[in-house]
Amino acid sequence: MIARHGLDARRSLGQHFLLDANLTARIARQAGSLAGRHVVEVGPGPGGLTRALLAGEAADVTVVEVDARAAAARGELAAPAPRLRVVEGDALALDLASLVPPPRHIVANLPYNIASPLLVGWLRQAACWERLTLMFQLEVAERITAAPDTPAYGRLAVLARWVAAAELRLRLPPAAFVPPPAVWSAVVVLTPHPAQPPPALFAAMEQLTAAAFGQRRKMLRGALRPLGGAALLEAEGIDPSRRAETLSVAEFDRLARRLAVG
Repeated sequence: MIARHGLDARRSLGQHFLLDANLTARIARQAGSLAGRHVVEVGPGPGGLTRALLAGEAADVTVVEVDARAAAARGELAAPAPRLRVVEGDALALDLASLVPPPRHIVANLPYNIASPLLVGWLRQAACWERLTLMFQLEVAERITAAPDTPAYGRLAVLARWVAAAELRLRLPPAAFVPPPAVWSAVVVLTPHPAQPPPALFAAMEQLTAAAFGQRRKMLRGALRPLGGAALLEAEGIDPSRRAETLSVAEFDRLARRLAVG
């Protein structure tokens, strides 16, 4: 299929293909039971993970591909697989939740050059998803799942842990991919909490964490000065001399709620 469709991996699209059927099956299993679920996959490339998902019990699999070559290849696979739907388009510009009915899952080996903005967009609408099983560069996966007061803890960890349980499941070496990336990769499973913040509160948290972690060496009174600084922190009983990486997700939640109400 790669030869027929000229599917050489392109650096500009962040493509690194995973072709080992044993590994793609392991990744698909991390999503748990997909029986009756509507699955969305982003960036399927030659379709290694797509095949693993179709081999399971998902109600259907919708693949979103910006690369016209790969979309054509997926069309070839769809002929004998009526549960497969191909959507050619940019996942950053699409409302993926509108493509399939609930219960919805995302399972994807994400293009590394857009993985973080994709994740933040999906966290904004976490209530739409039952589970997200996503592959990132290992460094990004560690940032998503980091605990407070650790070097990797930052904006991604706060946003992810605020709306979901986040767990790093699998680590994969560069040699697992074609072509091999320069870094290790990892699979993160995010299971959204039953209660989710409304859009205005999520926007406040984004603003808060961007400011708090924008200059990590600054004390919070300085980092949050544009948002109220010491007054905002003292209203919630948080020492203004602390730094962002020492705050728990619960403390960020309190600050975001105060910020949201003005």
